[in-house]
Amino acid sequence: MYLHPKPKVFPHGDKDILCYEIEIWFPPDHKNTWVFKIKQSRDRFLDRAAIMNQPGPEANKWSLATLTDVEEVKMVLRMLPIWATTVIFWTVYAQMTTFSVSQATTMDRHIGKFQIPPASLTVFFVAAILLTVPVYDKLIAPIAKKVLNNPQGLTPLQRIGVGLVLSIIAMIAAALTEIRRLRTASSHGLTNNPMAKIPLSVFWLVPQFLLVGAGEAFTYIGQLDFFLRECPKGMKAMSTGLFLSTLSLGFFVSSLLVTVVHKVTGNNKPWLPNNLNQGRLYNFYWLLTILSCFNLGIYLVFAKWYMYKDKRLADEGIELEEAEPTFH
Repeated sequence: MYLHPKPKVFPHGDKDILCYEIEIWFPPDHKNTWVFKIKQSRDRFLDRAAIMNQPGPEANKWSLATLTDVEEVKMVLRMLPIWATTVIFWTVYAQMTTFSVSQATTMDRHIGKFQIPPASLTVFFVAAILLTVPVYDKLIAPIAKKVLNNPQGLTPLQRIGVGLVLSIIAMIAAALTEIRRLRTASSHGLTNNPMAKIPLSVFWLVPQFLLVGAGEAFTYIGQLDFFLRECPKGMKAMSTGLFLSTLSLGFFVSSLLVTVVHKVTGNNKPWLPNNLNQGRLYNFYWLLTILSCFNLGIYLVFAKWYMYKDKRLADEGIELEEAEPTFH
């Protein structure tokens, strides 16, 4: 089956609606004519891939795509802005396993006579997730259902937004904690001693771990739910790939930022020297805060623009094929 469109305009209220008179060709040379109303959309130019330029059964099947193929491409393209704006969260997450652990090595880690390993602070990630999930299910979701009139509570995009906000607060807390750590080191004359243990409890770092952990609970679940729901039915495996790619790109962006900061700040007043007591790690956290705020603004624009697949297809009257598309 092939389509040969002839555009027509029909008056409708205070505006015109673009329609197509469609000649539907069936092999070998039979045709029927139908008129379809096509709702205006932002990416209607992609529909050209399913339109036959020359009528008749001799059309080249390799230059045509089914309407299902076109709609699936649209779905993937619409998800890309959301995908790109979630990378920065995992850049923030990367700091909790790198610089935050480095901070912990310089602080007082004793609980009585026992000294906890600095890397063990990541246990607060797990604690935050275990706490956030039931709090959301028992407290936040019921309130959201009533306030937002949504049976699911928060939508996937709203969950991701909450996670991004929590990551910003976490970076603010991290910067303030680092300022306090440096002041304590300076007041005790430990600035020039990289091996010195600063008399400041390591548990000052706990809030930033808890905030990032809670943000991970919202962002992780929101991303997976979003990609699983919005990916085309024949590309569900792609949803996991999209999620994992944001995580890997987040760590890559973190390494890139560290390299750029090293190049820009130089050796005179480096932000990230080997001796953190002489550095300005708090400036790096402030930089991530600014980038996260900027990213959040972009995310909110695209999240407001985005229309969920089920609603969009229902509004446009499109029903995608379940089976593998074939040409005849």
